[in-house]
Amino acid sequence: MTTATTHGARDHARAQDGTEVEAMPRVPAPDGAVWAETVAGGNYTHKVLARGTELRFTDVAGDACAHVLLYVADRPFERLNVADTVKVLWNAYPGAGHLLLSDQGRVLASVLAADAAVETVCGTSTSARNAARYGDGSPHGASPAGRELFTLAAAKNGLTPRDLPPSVSFFKGVRVDPDDGRLTFEGSSRPGASVTLRAEMPLIVLVANTAHPVDPRPDYTCTPLEVLARPGTPTRPDDPLWNSSPEARRAFLNTADHLTARGVA
Repeated sequence: MTTATTHGARDHARAQDGTEVEAMPRVPAPDGAVWAETVAGGNYTHKVLARGTELRFTDVAGDACAHVLLYVADRPFERLNVADTVKVLWNAYPGAGHLLLSDQGRVLASVLAADAAVETVCGTSTSARNAARYGDGSPHGASPAGRELFTLAAAKNGLTPRDLPPSVSFFKGVRVDPDDGRLTFEGSSRPGASVTLRAEMPLIVLVANTAHPVDPRPDYTCTPLEVLARPGTPTRPDDPLWNSSPEARRAFLNTADHLTARGVA
């Protein structure tokens, strides 16, 4: 089928209707989900989610790397702050039972479950770094960089490159040596490993599935990432997570105070 003419291009496009491939959004999302998508390696996605939504990331084949940014949906100047997340909660590896905080001391999301590595140390890759390592860091090239993918996802939510803070990363283990601060890359999580977040505020979620910036392998390696979101209930004061530490309690109180004043909760 030729696409050299407008009619040919239209016929070709319409012939693709109903085609399913491994990496694509499922619209509508099945089984009561509000977001179901498989993101190819070297690609990105984004979504606006209601408060309470449970969002699960799954490493389908064992070499995904989800770099994630969070913003408050209607006021995106409040966003994920990994420095405060680490500093306030005393942990650079926020696994199950930990919180992801904004710079205003509020809980953007809680980590409900994680049987995979989670790290806040490295952020994502840049175009210059990927060009030096793999020969190309452009978003539509052979080895897209995370910041370039985030830039595209951000633009679709009215945000600019200046709105991109350091991200949190799932599925690639990185540890900081306590003595000399050197980074040790610990490799990939297993196929089927997952991380589940709960949105404690209405959120814009940006995701870049791209090779980790300190992955030492010479080839650009990144496999599909499954994203699945379902409606849920925000953490309440009777949940053990609310009082899991003095810092967590204060962060949840800050969040509740803010939402109550706005008539949201």
